Amino acid sequence: MLTFLGFAVIATFLVLIMLKKMSPIAALVLIPALFCVFAGKGAHLGDYVIDGVGKLAPTAAMLMFAIVYFGVMIDVGLFDPIVRGILRFCKADPMRVVVGTAVLAAIVSLDGDGSTTFMITVSAMYPLYKRLGLSLVVMTGVAATANGVMNTLPWGGPTARAATALKLDAADIFVPMIPALAVGLLCVFVLAYVLGLRERRRVGSLVMPGEAEAEEESLVTVGAGGPADGADGGAQADTMAPGSGGSGSAPDPAPGSGSGSAPGAGPASAALPEGDGFQGLDPDRPTLRPRLYWFNAALTVALLTAMIMELLPIPVLFLLGAALALTVNFPHMPDQKARIAAHADNVLNVAGMVFAAAVFTGVLSGTGMVKHMADWLVGAVPEGMGPHMALVTGLLSLPLTYFMSNDGFYFGVLPVLAEAGAAHGVSSLEIARASLVGQALHMSSPLVPAVYVLVGMARVEFGDHTRFTVKWAALTSLVVLAAGMLFGII
Repeated sequence: MLTFLGFAVIATFLVLIMLKKMSPIAALVLIPALFCVFAGKGAHLGDYVIDGVGKLAPTAAMLMFAIVYFGVMIDVGLFDPIVRGILRFCKADPMRVVVGTAVLAAIVSLDGDGSTTFMITVSAMYPLYKRLGLSLVVMTGVAATANGVMNTLPWGGPTARAATALKLDAADIFVPMIPALAVGLLCVFVLAYVLGLRERRRVGSLVMPGEAEAEEESLVTVGAGGPADGADGGAQADTMAPGSGGSGSAPDPAPGSGSGSAPGAGPASAALPEGDGFQGLDPDRPTLRPRLYWFNAALTVALLTAMIMELLPIPVLFLLGAALALTVNFPHMPDQKARIAAHADNVLNVAGMVFAAAVFTGVLSGTGMVKHMADWLVGAVPEGMGPHMALVTGLLSLPLTYFMSNDGFYFGVLPVLAEAGAAHGVSSLEIARASLVGQALHMSSPLVPAVYVLVGMARVEFGDHTRFTVKWAALTSLVVLAAGMLFGII
């Protein structure tokens, strides 16, 4: 009964948010509460919710202060050189923009924190996507999938959990997996290239202001008001509240349709005008603090180093970092209040989503639905598959890490899979390595708080992101699994 109800909770949640019948926050709260009553455990609902909130409260605190910290760093201009470098690489070419998104997300993911990766990636790329009229779900999908592959770094979480659960050395798990993970990352770059070509065919390409004269004879003006006026979502989408979506975030645009060109016009080129519309971040904004650039850079490096070295809990580090960044860069109280108010929408949206997710996870765990679903899936494995438990573990890691937290999978399910593998002569190391392949898909799970940072800052509906990303992330995970088996790692 609990197995059926658990799958019904997840299926109902996904269907309603993808059909946009409910907002993610409402669905995360009301659906598990309703099924908790159906399970006859409504009297314990309060206990389940409080337990879930208690477990996710540190994550919510970390995200709140991380958003404030990196928001301030963006305000003061810390990432402006990165943005300019990416824009020079992209040259207003949609294909380069999408590939640049994947490369930036992969590089920033080296710090092991998904929220940090998404804040920096979206802050750098969002203005360019809007300016060119590119699909925003392409940005969120590519960033999430790249981060998912990189999330397997030993300090990223899953590898450490697998090592702890099976009493293994994290290096013994991760190092042999590097070739397979490299293939997975290459798959993400190829995917970004293909999606970028599709976006180029859909919206055409633009040229840098400095190149406009050389291209003058071949330019085709796009629409009456230039490229920005023809873009899906247009200027009005910039005023939407986080998560409100808009046509600029259409999940799967058809080539040649929508933004940037009149119907039937085909690919076109246009010159981007001079000014901050192309710069992405206003180079003259009053919050810039050029004299404090190296202080802010040193503070950020110190913060990320302390996080990797685990000198203090991550929520404490971001709390201290945000307080210090605000005090030094904006010593006057009204300026500090203005900066906090400027990022309040993102903070409230993300923190609210995390606490709503706490209801979802609290009910599924407290009622025993998660355990029953995991036991059912493990028990459904045919006896003849015993010698291939590493392959089974890799395949199961896709749905299980999507529908469960990493803690639930690695500490609850993985030991059971390892025992089943040991009975057929499959080593725990192979099982542990195979358990990592689902992380590309895991990073778009509704149970991952960082994904709400991504969709919130990108102003993309969570349902649109899910519809677009799941198939590509699952494909990437399967590529990692296939590469691991080909190389004899799994």
